[in-house]
Amino acid sequence: MFNPTRDQARAFFIESWRKRRAGEQLEAMEQLVADIIASHPEYHPLFENPDATDKDFAPEDGQVNPFLHISLHLAIEEQLAIDQPPGIKAAFEACLARRDNAHEARHDVLESLGETIWEAQRNGTGMDAAAYIERIKRRAAQ
Repeated sequence: MFNPTRDQARAFFIESWRKRRAGEQLEAMEQLVADIIASHPEYHPLFENPDATDKDFAPEDGQVNPFLHISLHLAIEEQLAIDQPPGIKAAFEACLARRDNAHEARHDVLESLGETIWEAQRNGTGMDAAAYIERIKRRAAQ
């Protein structure tokens, strides 16, 4: 099973974006990463900096971690592809119908995933898949 270190994952994101910008051939996962990064122009300068693997992002300073953000997008793509947890695909489709914008609908799911992970960490429990799906559905109904 692939289990990269933080620096390896970050280097993979940076290299995928470099290859995309250079017009080089991309593997499937590189293509997915590059597509997600392309949808976030606010992060392009970071991913264009090979030294960014060492950068820290402090939430208490109001900083969003772009590497985490892209990682959550990747997790969501995998979840949607296999409808796991069950019902995520339908909940996403409901967000998509409300938003009529796939990227914004994915951000609804991403916010729900982030809240669910945070809750699990705070409570010292596993992720509550049912609560995750319910959060997505609530966003779709707003």
